[in-house]
Amino acid sequence: MTPALEAIFGNRTAAWTLLFLQSYGEAYAKRVADTFEIRVNLVQSQLRRLEDSGLLVSRAVGRTRVFSWNPRSLTVKNLRAFLEAELELLPNDVTQKYFRQRQRPRRSGKPL
Repeated sequence: MTPALEAIFGNRTAAWTLLFLQSYGEAYAKRVADTFEIRVNLVQSQLRRLEDSGLLVSRAVGRTRVFSWNPRSLTVKNLRAFLEAELELLPNDVTQKYFRQRQRPRRSGKPL
């Protein structure tokens, strides 16, 4: 994480959350918190703040609130382009550790 991103977005949690959303398309607080080893309540407050500002929308999936980009926001397109460029600048080890996680379970019986 670069200090510039923290300065632009106000804090490290906001920057990590936005990069996570850019990489995966949607997120819920516990997954983001577990990925970056930060407290869930910090991520929840960032997600609510971003939703209140109109950048994100959320929906309930069972008992979990899942956040994704707001397709009606005019700012989102430019923000996503900026975040994509920043993701490309991250070192390869950081990208592999945080932004290339499996999205679904492995098929049963499939060899490792």
